[in-house]
Amino acid sequence: MATPEPKPPGYLESLRELGDGVLASVQDRIELFSLEAQEEKFRLIRIIFLSGVTALTGMLALLFGGFALAYCLWPVSPGIVLGGLACLAAGCGVLLVVLLRRDLSRQPRPFAGTREEIAEDRACIRKTS
Repeated sequence: MATPEPKPPGYLESLRELGDGVLASVQDRIELFSLEAQEEKFRLIRIIFLSGVTALTGMLALLFGGFALAYCLWPVSPGIVLGGLACLAAGCGVLLVVLLRRDLSRQPRPFAGTREEIAEDRACIRKTS
């Protein structure tokens, strides 16, 4: 007996395969997006924590250093000592803000991998059309 030749897939089967491919691609992109969202969350929490600890320790160092300096130099001129300490604290605050802004500007853009994959998908679709 001869074995019957397999029939070529019909339109419905082709549409099913196309839909499955599209859904698989969407699922991959959603998984990538969720992974990048979790990484961004951890990065943001780390930045907030380190910024707070840095600000707290910096303020304590300035406070106690200022008290020590004011105690030592109080007989000379209390106004100059307190004004100098205020300028020092303001300068340190400005420096911390500049460093924090520079660090934040050097961070990679959020969800770069997801955007890159979607751009590649769009380029592939344009090329095949």
